Amino acid sequence: MEILGYIAAMLIGLSLGLIGGGGSILTVPVLVYLLGLSPVISTAYSLFIVGLTSLVGSYKFYQKGLLSLKTAVVFGLPSIVAVYLTRRYLVPAIPENIFSVGDFTVTKGVLLMLLFAGLMVFASISMIRKKKVATEPADENIDTSTDVVSTISTEKHPEPKFNYSGILAEGLVVGTLTGLVGAGGGFLIIPALVPFSKLDMKTAVGTSLLIIAAKSLFGFIGDVYNYDIDWALLGIFSTISIVGIFIGTYLSTKIHADKLKTSFGWFVLLMGIYIFMKELFFA
Repeated sequence: MEILGYIAAMLIGLSLGLIGGGGSILTVPVLVYLLGLSPVISTAYSLFIVGLTSLVGSYKFYQKGLLSLKTAVVFGLPSIVAVYLTRRYLVPAIPENIFSVGDFTVTKGVLLMLLFAGLMVFASISMIRKKKVATEPADENIDTSTDVVSTISTEKHPEPKFNYSGILAEGLVVGTLTGLVGAGGGFLIIPALVPFSKLDMKTAVGTSLLIIAAKSLFGFIGDVYNYDIDWALLGIFSTISIVGIFIGTYLSTKIHADKLKTSFGWFVLLMGIYIFMKELFFA
């Protein structure tokens, strides 16, 4: 199962580089069901893995001028605070046994996996129901579920205008959700950046990557105080995933990814349903 877990790490990276995102949402299920880690520590490790891979992806956008540092700071600060406080104080404060119904007990691990399954369902819907931008060339597929997007351009964009109250509220919500389930939440961030900061879609995607990287890595810092970290496992898994990103990015120039994204969305949906069923009825 450990070997399968590391193979899955490569597939997660491949999906990020090849189909433009969503792969990181499989990190927690892989860590739990293939590597046998607890849901709580898996969400912690996922923050590090998602943060590191998003940072790698954001650099490409930065090189092309498709990343708004000002927006990343304005949106990222409340989400960073929220995710750090969630991992440092809220998650450890959740009792191990929350409540019981008959012989079924909802533990902290079960609760986190159910929350994560719900996130997977919503993310899969975002991937399946892609929104293409009318002004983009036909061969550049940008959808609001992406964590890493391989097709970018060098066009210039206007200075963003901010809806500060909307950004603050969205940042707090996304940061708290990220802290609970250990996922990047790009499918939540990008739709918020477009109306709240008036960014075009490409710049919103690049900016979201930096926000995801920052809040995920800062959230992981909160976990360092609470858990013993297996740095060897984390380093190997992250390295394999990043190698997969580069391979997937190379292959993305040769393979049309539109149908792959939709298929992957259905796969994530089925995985979310599987987790619901397993945690509720077969735990």
